[in-house]
Amino acid sequence: MLLSLLAVLFGIASLWRAADEFVVGATRLALIFKVSPVIIGALVIGFGTSAPELLVSSLAAVGGDVDVGVGNIIGSNIANLSLILGAASLLVPIPIESGVLRREAPLSLIGVLLFALLVQFDLGLLAGIVLLLALAGALVIIIKGSGSDELTSEVEELAGDETPSAVRESMRTLVGMSVTVLGAWVLVWGALRLADDLGVSGGFIGVTLVAIGTSLPELVTAVAAARARQTELIVGNLLGSNLFNSLAVGGFVGLLGSGPILDPSLPSLDTGMMVVVCVGSYIAMRTRGRFERPEGIILLTVFTIFLVVSYVAEAS
Repeated sequence: MLLSLLAVLFGIASLWRAADEFVVGATRLALIFKVSPVIIGALVIGFGTSAPELLVSSLAAVGGDVDVGVGNIIGSNIANLSLILGAASLLVPIPIESGVLRREAPLSLIGVLLFALLVQFDLGLLAGIVLLLALAGALVIIIKGSGSDELTSEVEELAGDETPSAVRESMRTLVGMSVTVLGAWVLVWGALRLADDLGVSGGFIGVTLVAIGTSLPELVTAVAAARARQTELIVGNLLGSNLFNSLAVGGFVGLLGSGPILDPSLPSLDTGMMVVVCVGSYIAMRTRGRFERPEGIILLTVFTIFLVVSYVAEAS
């Protein structure tokens, strides 16, 4: 069990650092090759925050462990809008920008609901195609609806002030991607070994341990932003992560998966909890306009209840 746990911790640590370096390198390379900052920004917002989930779930699906991949998506979506948003809300009030309410919030909710629907019929090839087509449509809406200044400023923050070198950034991107893939593979291997050691299903490990592990970068980023009172992008980034988790990661699991969903809790209990959390958060955003300490306590309580209910369902 110790080896499995060490593998999980190594995988999480590798994903945490390497994914950031990959995103920074890819962003700077895109700027060097004159890709529009608006296009880069739209992609970075989603793929940058969902790179760990994408690789972990895809590798699990390729290896025939679809439950781990699907569980990772469900658990990450729940963690984003309960654990992470709740933790940030305890530190400082989190405002909901009007642009987020008009664009990211409804798109994210639609993406989550579409993923939840398709999970009921297993994530096969057709479901994967539908999810990726929906992702393409969502990207078009984001690019057309977002102000160029908004997306460009985020790209400039990632790019930094230094003049990028094509050779250096190519190496950064290659090494970052390689270590991210290695970390994802080790995390999946360790998680499956740990599931066997503990006598629990891959779906349970995916929706809890793996999902929390792949969500740690978002948690650290959101808490750091809250402590620095730079709260403008927190909710938008979390909603963007849920959108890409549901459509991009779900799409790749559908395309690459080699088997059905075996854990009965994933399409029923876990997916139901995901829908409740996402719909409830959306309603709170529309009615409250900001998340403060009381909402943070409620969200963290909801996440704790999710973990307890998942464990009880697994043990029964």
